[in-house]
Amino acid sequence: MRTTQTNLSLAEQKLAAFEQLQPEFERCFNFVQDIQGQRRLVALPVSETVRYLHSLWICECKDRLLSVSKTIPRYEGSNCLKLLQRWQTGASSEVIAFLQHKLDGMLFADLTSQIELARGTRTMNKGAFERLTHGRQVLLNRDINLTQAFDAIFALSEQDLIQEVQTACGAFGHRPEQIEQQLAEMETPLYACVPHQLLAQRNMLIMNKVGVIVMTLPDDLPGKRSESVIPARVPALAFAEYVISDYRELTDAP
Repeated sequence: MRTTQTNLSLAEQKLAAFEQLQPEFERCFNFVQDIQGQRRLVALPVSETVRYLHSLWICECKDRLLSVSKTIPRYEGSNCLKLLQRWQTGASSEVIAFLQHKLDGMLFADLTSQIELARGTRTMNKGAFERLTHGRQVLLNRDINLTQAFDAIFALSEQDLIQEVQTACGAFGHRPEQIEQQLAEMETPLYACVPHQLLAQRNMLIMNKVGVIVMTLPDDLPGKRSESVIPARVPALAFAEYVISDYRELTDAP
């Protein structure tokens, strides 16, 4: 009983902390989706790369505050803080490697082969064809955004790059001493995984909200995502009226 009350108290503290974080999380989540292929950006200055790492950290904070399962480290927020900390001293190669890890698609040949296969069948799988084509465009946007980030980074001298990184980190609240405090906070019970119904419900609500914002491209609208999205039959048949294949009526007649 005591453990249950302790978990409830911690869950309430987590919810209160997330309420303060929510507006920033919504902005950061949308920005991450843009960088990762929802939009093709015309330019990606160094400050926006810093913003991307900051946004990944904020998304990680959301997952930890709401105790989302960590079986897959999708945001790597603590790593992003460490990258920002070292980048301010000139360690650019680690950031380059991380960006490649996050944004480099490298699946264009495979996707094009699958598109050709879907298009070349006698009865063309229109749903698969459209989704594969859309997915390839997302990957292309992602690779172009990666190139834009590299273009901005490589255009600067080492000293100018460090200066821009330090200025951007200061604007996003990631000066070296702040990062040390932020990393320490990530190890406190507030950011520990403590599954609770209240946290799960809050996570579903917020992800439904930001999901609606993200899934607004024409190819993502209902009826466009796959062939399985078909108009509903109205009125729907009663469950008992469906015929079960190979059904044999059993009676007590001889």
